[in-house]
Amino acid sequence: MFSTYQSQDVTILLKDITGLVTPLGTREREARIQSGVHYSEMLPLEYEPSQAYLDAYFDALRRYAGLTAEAVARAAEQIWAEKGERCALVSLARAGTPIGILMRRYLRGRYGADVPHYTISIIRGRGIDRNAMAYLLARHAPGDLQFVDGWTGKGAIQRQLDAAMADYPGVDPGLAVLSDPANVAAVCGTHDDFLIASSCLNSTVSGLLSRTFLRSDIIGPEDFHGAVFYRELMDQDLTYQFIDTIQAHFPAGAEPAPPSRRSGQTGLEEVRRIGADFGIRDINLIKPSIGEATRVLLRRVPWKILVHSLRDEEHLGHIYQLAREKGVELAEYPLENYRACGLIRDLADT
Repeated sequence: MFSTYQSQDVTILLKDITGLVTPLGTREREARIQSGVHYSEMLPLEYEPSQAYLDAYFDALRRYAGLTAEAVARAAEQIWAEKGERCALVSLARAGTPIGILMRRYLRGRYGADVPHYTISIIRGRGIDRNAMAYLLARHAPGDLQFVDGWTGKGAIQRQLDAAMADYPGVDPGLAVLSDPANVAAVCGTHDDFLIASSCLNSTVSGLLSRTFLRSDIIGPEDFHGAVFYRELMDQDLTYQFIDTIQAHFPAGAEPAPPSRRSGQTGLEEVRRIGADFGIRDINLIKPSIGEATRVLLRRVPWKILVHSLRDEEHLGHIYQLAREKGVELAEYPLENYRACGLIRDLADT
């Protein structure tokens, strides 16, 4: 184990590459991505949140702990109804890891089940960690695996899973998430684009782990995909503060069916409309959902942030705060599936 996660909560199927990769500043990393270097071959510098932003995070956690806990319960109940005690949760590092822990804890409290939970890497454009999949399938039947993530943006990871599982007969590629505004997940707590507070921070709410990494000079053919452990941030670690806060709000039970979809269109259809309206040809520069817009502000070079309302302090207060700090334009736009959408600056235009 490396990270601040407890071993009983998750088995981490990642290679410790601490000290082997030099993180890059946001603008240099963005330039490399847009020139063709794959994002998984680099690591970003960790954003150090201001006190105002941390205050916005804690406020978001207080506001949405109950809703997040209900979404955990609703998704976990669907998984239990489908797979029961034979289920093995497989969260997608790193955003999915705390969500998998919460689902595991809910099922333990509700049904007394000791459901195994693993976290593995899947990388858009590179696929799933095949060594991690071999590890899992040596220990569990294909039909017992349940993939878990935090939320859906435009559905790119779901499509990546769909393609990857063509090589693994019997493994269901369907994701279980808390928030599915893209309308693509097999299991969700809600289709509403609500704020999952863990999306507001990076490693400090994710066991002090970096995003996952894949480059052939460091990750060998028999290795799991890699991640860095930021031990130097131990005094800033909020991982279990987040997990324990949500767990304290778990309901006694939940109806398995999520609320109806907000919109009849998929997230990808809405993204294509946004691309047409703003003249963006590469849809990878469009990041819809509160979680993805937050990531754009934390890790990319934003052009502007679209919001359904400039007066929605309740849902978007942390985004307003980050945009103010970074001097990024906020623009109202008639979003249907989402409350926010990040647009990444095309550096060829600068």
